[in-house]
Amino acid sequence: MRTLIYVPVIHTSADLGSLAKDVTNRGIADLGEDVWEKHKATVEKFWDCLSDYFNSIDVSGMKIYQDGMVADGEVGQRIVEEGAKSGSRNYELVARLLKKGAILVKTEDFKLVKEERDRLIAITQPKSITHKLIAFIKYKLTKDRLLNKRDKSIAKRIDESLIQDEIGIIFIGAYHNIRKQLPRGIRISEIKDTRKVKEYQMLLPFCHKNKERFDELTKYLISTVDEPFYRIEK
Repeated sequence: MRTLIYVPVIHTSADLGSLAKDVTNRGIADLGEDVWEKHKATVEKFWDCLSDYFNSIDVSGMKIYQDGMVADGEVGQRIVEEGAKSGSRNYELVARLLKKGAILVKTEDFKLVKEERDRLIAITQPKSITHKLIAFIKYKLTKDRLLNKRDKSIAKRIDESLIQDEIGIIFIGAYHNIRKQLPRGIRISEIKDTRKVKEYQMLLPFCHKNKERFDELTKYLISTVDEPFYRIEK
């Protein structure tokens, strides 16, 4: 039986590279500085919980899959190291796992990742308001198609590289849905409920109107991970 530890994540600004400043400014503008700072604190605690969990288990020999990771070997290692140096909690954790004997695996197709990033850059760094509107419309029209293509590519890569009796760990944004793309015979252990992680992000712009539910989700995100909350055998 192949096993995949499924880690739905919330990316921090440090994961966004050149997009970080625009995303931060947009977050403050849309939510207000107080809510944005509370959100940042929640995400930091969320990563603390994930780090504590992985510090408690032996990951030697496990294969690491990471959304956006377009290389492995020395190139992949450099990407992880540079991400960790920039302050990415995601890459800091991956770097520690690699030092403990885990193995980084190329996870995504470069062309698909670049296509999505180029569309996001066109929105956040437009030449004019007209260019921004056109870029936004194009991105909205292609977003779901691109995400679905990436999910299929990721699932295919996992199936090709994770062999019988091996354990893999995937760090992937909560809006992805690769589980339905994975073949039968892969057992999935999800350490945080992807639906709740996604719901938190969807409610964030409306947190004042949905305060009770938003507070519940916040508490869930920063709660201790004792063990995977459920297992699915596909």
